Amino acid sequence: MPTNTAQPLVLFDHVTKRFGLTTAVDSISLEIFEGEFLSIMGPSGCGKTTTLRMLAGLEEPSEGDIQLAGERINNVTVSERDTPMVWQSLALFPFLNVIKNVEFGLKMRGVSATERRQRALDWLERLEIADFADREISQLSGGQQQRVALARSLVTEPRILLLDEPLSALDANLVVRMQGVLTKLQKELGITFVYVTHRQSEAFAMSDRVVIMNQGRIEQIDSAKGIYRNPATRFVAEFVGANNILTGTVTAVDGPIEIETPAGRFKCVESSDHIWSIGDTTSLVISADLIRLSTSAVNDSNEMECRFISEEFVGSIVTVLAETPDGEDFRIQLQQRELSELDLNVGATIYVRWDSHDAHLLHDTS
Repeated sequence: MPTNTAQPLVLFDHVTKRFGLTTAVDSISLEIFEGEFLSIMGPSGCGKTTTLRMLAGLEEPSEGDIQLAGERINNVTVSERDTPMVWQSLALFPFLNVIKNVEFGLKMRGVSATERRQRALDWLERLEIADFADREISQLSGGQQQRVALARSLVTEPRILLLDEPLSALDANLVVRMQGVLTKLQKELGITFVYVTHRQSEAFAMSDRVVIMNQGRIEQIDSAKGIYRNPATRFVAEFVGANNILTGTVTAVDGPIEIETPAGRFKCVESSDHIWSIGDTTSLVISADLIRLSTSAVNDSNEMECRFISEEFVGSIVTVLAETPDGEDFRIQLQQRELSELDLNVGATIYVRWDSHDAHLLHDTS
């Protein structure tokens, strides 16, 4: 990941965007650094695409400032920003063939016909579609069209590339392949990528940092691992991964933090500097893949008797749905062979346990 010691390439300074009475983006502050792959994700309507469109110049902030390379760009036109975007729909010109699509941005800049053709061919070669230079767009597969859209955006050699759900229309196998193409390109070129997606797998696979948005606000900014293992808010914990959340009251703070919940009393070794007090309300987050399951109790400090409800089989991984003593859902992820060895029937009593170091306490339970 690029170092963040220098001034950011992009700065959102308390930026708000309203559409009539609706606040789409609510006073966000965000730094994006040179050479970084940053993804913005969240549910539909969270403000992620509006944020990208404001950076592109397609929307103007209602309040706050956006800076690019230290210059305020609130009122700078799209053509003057040099922030090309790869759209979800790709927005390729159907009346132009592949190479003329790629040349288009250079033509608008007055680049000579000879130079723009050579530069377009170079990018088609880099994206492994040079053989299709003279084909019509309608003759290409979805993955090939995606590469044309990338070549068209990158041929002008921008400092930053904006991508709005660019892989959403592709088949699952093509998505994985294009993730590799995008990651390789970004690392080789050192261009800053700002990528909007609703798919956790895409954001986590490619990004240096991930921004989680909800209702126009930023909930958390961190590495994929940081967000997955240490969600900052209850929303992030519920939105990302397969987390189990047990809400309760702090009952002990000497040594491991102890939390009394409706499902039982559990311990957590807190790694943050947050100071807890007895009586504080908090939520204990335990990722489904860090939980062990058995048919007998071992009297562990973080053990809970549950009832086996069902299983969801996805390849070699199975998600087991259990019911806690207070009637809530609890999920455990394990290998198919592990579950087969237990030979469980619906309604069977099972015991789930986890290490106190693998639990995470939410400081913000809103």
